[in-house]
This record gives sequence, C-alpha cells and structure tokens, in this order.
Amino acid sequence: MAHGRITGWATHLPERRLTNHDLAEMVETTDEWIRERSGIGARHVDGKVTEMSTAAGRDALAMAGVDPADVDLLLLATCTSDQQFPASASVVQDNLGMSCGAIDMNAACSGFVYGLVTAMQFSAGGVDRILLIGSDALSGITDWTDRGTCVLFGDGAGAVVIERSADTPTLLGWDLMSDCLLYTSDAAVEKAGRNALERADVNIDDIALVVPHQANIRIIDAALKRLDIPLEKAAMVLERTGNTSAASIPLALVDALNNDRVAPGDLVLMVGFGAGMSSAAAVIRWDPPGA
Repeated sequence: MAHGRITGWATHLPERRLTNHDLAEMVETTDEWIRERSGIGARHVDGKVTEMSTAAGRDALAMAGVDPADVDLLLLATCTSDQQFPASASVVQDNLGMSCGAIDMNAACSGFVYGLVTAMQFSAGGVDRILLIGSDALSGITDWTDRGTCVLFGDGAGAVVIERSADTPTLLGWDLMSDCLLYTSDAAVEKAGRNALERADVNIDDIALVVPHQANIRIIDAALKRLDIPLEKAAMVLERTGNTSAASIPLALVDALNNDRVAPGDLVLMVGFGAGMSSAAAVIRWDPPGA
C-alpha cells in the first residue's frame, strides 16, 4: 500500500518589507522594544492570499515535477481569505489551471497542521496528489495604530505537494484540538505535542527538528521548555517574517529543508496554536523522493 509524503515545497513573501525601524515612524515604538518582546525584526506586508498562494503553489508543483492538471485536491489553510466566497482555494485552483476539488480550511495559526493531517487522510483513502498551502495576509486586518499588536503580524504563504508514493507511513502521530476556554498558549503546545508523540509511539529525544508556529519568541521559548526541547532544535523564521498565522509553519519548515536541517529518516514535530484557542501537532518521518 502506498502512503502520502511531501515531494515538493516552496514559499512566497510579498515584496514590501516593513522593518521595526519603519514601524517606529508609524507608532510609538523602537526596534529594541519589539525585539525584546517578540523576537521580530521585520515582516512582509501588502500581500493577497490568492496571489501568494498561487506563487508558492506553482513553485512547489514545479519542484515536485507535478503538472497542475494532475493534482487531485487543493487544500488552502487561511483565516484571511480574499473574500467570503468563492473560496480562495477555488481562485488559486483556477490560477494554476487545475480542475480538482478545492477547499478553504480555517483553523488560524493551527491551519497548516490541520491541513497536513487532513491531506494525509485523503492520501490514505486513495487520493494520489494533493497541494496543501498555508497562506495569510494579516496586514490587511491589522490596526496599524495599535503599538501593542501591529508589530507582530506579517503576510506570507508556504506550500507542499503530497503524493501517495511512500512505501511506509510518513505521518506517525497527530493531535487536533479546539477549545473556546481560554488558557495559555504554551500549555496548548505541550498538550498537543505530547499527544502526537504518544500516538506516534516516540519520545521527545527521537525528534530531530521541531517546527513551531512563529507567534513570538517568548511563547515559543516557554512552549519548548515545557516539552523539554532546546530552542536550538527549532526551525525559526520569526525574526524576518513575524507572525504569519497559517503560513508560519510551512515558512519555517521550508527554510529548514532548504538549509539541510532535515535528513531522510528524521522525525519532525510540527506544532500550531492560536486563535483563542485551536492547537494541532503532527509527527512526520522525513521521506523525500529518491532517499
């Protein structure tokens, strides 16, 4: 029986880059203040979900060597769709010349992991090729006069191609949760991460790389400490992208892959959380084509 695995990946960031120094000219803040509280130095803005998703999706398909016409399903994780309807996924599908099913998924900052788990279930059910995209344009809904929040957010997109071509399962364990009761983000990360590890029947020492949602450095640091994971083991792009919601995990994952931080057979833990409160975690075994 064939199993799903990631065969191509790519990201896209809008051209306009807004640094902390730029923000200091817009609101009462400083580069030092922002970095100390968030770990963020810059972010990209003025993006549009369908445009960013199309660019990232096209490049991911090209890397995988997959013709858009051969894709069977498009999943787009976003909480900032360009419009209420049609779904942004349908616009991206048309942009890429596809004729497959297309679905928007909204789990905010947990969205990409929700999408990954969903895609792997479709793959197990016989769907051959899936394009999964995490994309958000938070700059369009940010109050740029609020110095406490405007420093945090940015726009971006990350895409992966999942093909049913692996000999053994690559999704080893996962956990999805939504709870309207308010509690701390780092506790949600710990619970989701440990549940996924338990389902995968592995322990934290087996994990080669953790890819957390890029919220802010304080939350990430606290969450990793609860999981007994050193910060050095985390994939991080926060400093140059800010919080990009559903795009943050694929942006960090692709950065790690492109910098050879993951080897065939490595176990990767992805953890997303946010939106008051969803959380999601997945453990995958890295099994690229040709490994």
